[in-house]
Amino acid sequence: MENQNDDHHLSRGLKNRHVQLIALGGTIGTGLFLGAGQSIHLAGPSIILAYLLAGFACFLLMRALGELLLSDLSGNSFVYFIKKYLGERAGFVIGWTYWTCWISIAMADLTATGLYIQFWFPKIPVWLTGLVVLSVLFLVNIIAVSAFGETEFWLSIIKIAAIVALIVIGIILVSVHYKTPYGHAEVSNIVSGGLFANGVSGFILSFQMVLFGFAGIEMIGMTASETQDPEVTIPKSINEVPTRVLLFYVGSLLALMSIFPWQHVSPTSSPFVQVFSGIGIRSAATIINFVVLTASISACNSSIFTTGRMMFSLTYSGKSKFHRTVGKLSRRQIPFNAILFSTCVIALIVVVSILMPGNVFSFISSVTTTCFLFVWGMIILAHIKYRQTVDLSKTKSFKFKMPLFPFSDYFVLAFLIFVGCVLVLKTDTLIALIGSIIWLTILFVAKGFSDRMETK
Repeated sequence: MENQNDDHHLSRGLKNRHVQLIALGGTIGTGLFLGAGQSIHLAGPSIILAYLLAGFACFLLMRALGELLLSDLSGNSFVYFIKKYLGERAGFVIGWTYWTCWISIAMADLTATGLYIQFWFPKIPVWLTGLVVLSVLFLVNIIAVSAFGETEFWLSIIKIAAIVALIVIGIILVSVHYKTPYGHAEVSNIVSGGLFANGVSGFILSFQMVLFGFAGIEMIGMTASETQDPEVTIPKSINEVPTRVLLFYVGSLLALMSIFPWQHVSPTSSPFVQVFSGIGIRSAATIINFVVLTASISACNSSIFTTGRMMFSLTYSGKSKFHRTVGKLSRRQIPFNAILFSTCVIALIVVVSILMPGNVFSFISSVTTTCFLFVWGMIILAHIKYRQTVDLSKTKSFKFKMPLFPFSDYFVLAFLIFVGCVLVLKTDTLIALIGSIIWLTILFVAKGFSDRMETK
């Protein structure tokens, strides 16, 4: 497996159903299962409107990304297009930022995985569970890209089943006017107190949690070069984003707020557990713990896949010994060395994170999550530059054009800037925003310094 070749073409082993569920998995995380109650309490019924607006912006973001991907199928990640249209330095900054973001996601989710396992086995150390899960997922990722796709497919199925179960239960309870400790299950519970029951401020502040719930949605940009039929699969996956947002986010929130008036949805524990327990399912906490465990494992699986491909994308054309070693493919057309390097970094950080004070851990996670705003913004800027420099009649992407260009691109940029302004309104998110700007500045300066050293 370690014998390398000079071929830079990744294996096209991902089937249509794999990409569909990978794209879906990118929009469903543990935040929905555990943090939905907190979002509902912050914004009240207007949380539905917040998810619709954020979902629409993310759909347009994905349409821009899809057009870029189909314009040149030789690109091995969306960073390829940022380099191509915005310059090497922009590609360097965003590439390493994105790699770091997913390293942080892996760190957080592996720690969470250990905590979920302690629900059943409290004596097992968190770090041990994290390293065991990481080792298993590493093996899955180096077998073949189809093995990653198959694993992600079934992990996503579990998340989908839990959400569909909640929605079906909600429909049944509303239809029979089910009596709850807080009244009866009915549609009028959704707007109890009015759409903006917590005022416009609650609605605005909710966008930080809402938008970051979509972090990872751009991951389809890492699968294009390994998809069997990208010209069909990518447009189909992207065009289903609105349906997924409506069904899984909006649908589950509507179900929760129909069963219980939104003021009584638990803000401190999983509202899914609250609903399932409320209808007499004694093992509700166990079921949801299993679901969030699979969601965390899914995020870790995606992290290994994404960091490996991004590391390969950043190093495959380099001339240093490190670049030549990491930026090659195995005989199975897998970036084995890049996956190994990323996995070792994740493992190291998981162990170190146990020694970190909790506030340091939270700060790192907040900074990397905030960096997604800049990653998405650069994708849009690359798309705008692409449209300004390319004749669409001569490209493969003309069948999948960004609707209402350029207004749609400017809408996404304005929305991202709006969320950035929302981050300024709270001390913790302001600190994270400043930290992310400092991180991006360091990378930008480091790239310039590196370029000057090479020219001497």
